[in-house]
Amino acid sequence: LVRMQFLQILSRKVGSLEMRFQIPFCQKQFPYTCLSTSACVYNKKKKGNSYEQVDQEKYKNLVHSVTSYKTSAQTPETILEEDNFLYGPPAKHRPPIKARTKTPKNWVPLINPSKRILPVSSDSSIPMKIGLQRTKMPSVTRILQQTLSPQQVFYLERWKQKMIEELGKEGFEEYTKNLFLQGELFHSALESIFLSKEMAARDQGEDDVVAGYLSSVEHVLEDISEVKALESGVHHETLQYLGLVDCVAKYRGQLCVIDWKTSEKPKPFLQNTYDNPLQVAAYIGAINHDANYDFQVRCGLIVVAYKNGSPAHPHFMDPDLCSQYWNKWLLRLEEYMDKN
Repeated sequence: LVRMQFLQILSRKVGSLEMRFQIPFCQKQFPYTCLSTSACVYNKKKKGNSYEQVDQEKYKNLVHSVTSYKTSAQTPETILEEDNFLYGPPAKHRPPIKARTKTPKNWVPLINPSKRILPVSSDSSIPMKIGLQRTKMPSVTRILQQTLSPQQVFYLERWKQKMIEELGKEGFEEYTKNLFLQGELFHSALESIFLSKEMAARDQGEDDVVAGYLSSVEHVLEDISEVKALESGVHHETLQYLGLVDCVAKYRGQLCVIDWKTSEKPKPFLQNTYDNPLQVAAYIGAINHDANYDFQVRCGLIVVAYKNGSPAHPHFMDPDLCSQYWNKWLLRLEEYMDKN
């Protein structure tokens, strides 16, 4: 009680406000007097901040991020000076240099601009068949074989070694011999069909080795018309190479150099045919620069036939695609000429 009176007297002398609190404790309330004294606080006038004049609500996040940044502020000028000191002046931006497409040194157009196209003769329905001239000029097949890329050589050699392990050396030789024989018989059967203008040639019996191939290309033959050449020799008068064209005919209304191929594995895409597109482009260019042919060709067709009779895959090459492969062929031809 004496203490309470002393505090009351002290509070009157100081002139502060007396406050009484009732704090619950053990479900009983005890009077408790709390004293607080007032003191004069002298605030220092803060230095004026330009950000205080900014609309605080609108730019709340921006103002907070700027005013709360503790490290030394940097301006674009100081950053540029620091970069120049550390790394030197900035180099001018240069656009990336695109890899240039390699072009042939001795470029010859695929289409012969000076070739004279003769009018259609009365006996034009008979396909041309010019014998292949045996000269010192290299063949298309030879040129492509001797300019294979290291990757192509590697995969061919690996396939050969795998087949030798399975069949033995003599077995592999017999296997390749049979493949060439089947290809020749297939081409002969197609020639007979085109010359006879009927499909009777494919009814040679179920045991015929080419029966499956002929059945495979049956749907493609329906789109072929106006055969102009069969197993005919061609040579490029300017570039000095030669070859033997399987067929020149219209496929769905477009005159094409047609190359018939046999395969044991499906080849649904043009890239699966490896160098065959270059071979077709080489034949197109040779025909267009061969005086023996009174027409020019702009398109190509690769037909992959299968022994089991499954539908063949026809790969059509339009003029743009033929031009692309023609440039690649010219590069391979130059490579061959440099080697020899």
